[in-house]
Amino acid sequence: MCGRYALTATPKDISEFFALADLDDFPARYNIAPTQPILVVMSSEKREPGSNLPERRAFLARWGLIPGWVKDMKEFPLLINARSETAIGKASFRAAMRHRRILIPATGFYEWRRPPKESGVRPQAYWIRPKRGGVVAFAGLMETWSSADGSEVDTAAIMTTTANGGIRHIHDRMPVVIAPEDFSRWLDCKTQEPREVADLMRPVQEDFFEALPVSDLVNKVANMGPDLQKPVAVAQPEEEPPKKPKPDSTQMSLF
Repeated sequence: MCGRYALTATPKDISEFFALADLDDFPARYNIAPTQPILVVMSSEKREPGSNLPERRAFLARWGLIPGWVKDMKEFPLLINARSETAIGKASFRAAMRHRRILIPATGFYEWRRPPKESGVRPQAYWIRPKRGGVVAFAGLMETWSSADGSEVDTAAIMTTTANGGIRHIHDRMPVVIAPEDFSRWLDCKTQEPREVADLMRPVQEDFFEALPVSDLVNKVANMGPDLQKPVAVAQPEEEPPKKPKPDSTQMSLF
């Protein structure tokens, strides 16, 4: 899964990467967590052929998708990820896959390697970023949920796929990455049906990301500084206290 990520690129770099209008200034975010507002990118619906307006627009959505048919969002589970293998047919994501595919800008994500408890090795957090640096686009889905009082909330989920060989030793899932040359096809929900973009929902090439072990500071949402991405030594098995030697049963006591 993908439960934490970061977006530390400048608004100018993000605008250029996604071909957006200039974005308002905003701070770098080193620890983006579920239920927080996240930046998402969607095709511009009102753009006419030949228009000088950008073909894509960016806005904020709540991380945690809520399908439109949900009555009470407090009683519905938080859907921060959508499995690419089943999203086309799953009730929670079917409509979004057909009508509201989005891109989610990021500069990397965090994942945890969780060895078996009996191994004696503590869970280890990793900061996983593109080797080339810069911005990356995660595939995403969006739904606008309406409450009984008429208020609306844009909600989103990050799509995941099986981990590639470079990530598999940490976790068996990873975000779906959409290459710039495929942005238009992924976002085109008018002519590209879900089955026609299924080929884009695959693991990125194995050398795309690099994984750096980091401290457990990322576990707390309140920690939001660049020190979260500072590399640390990989956690080792916890040392066990030396065992006391058992008495030799063959030795006779003199007392």
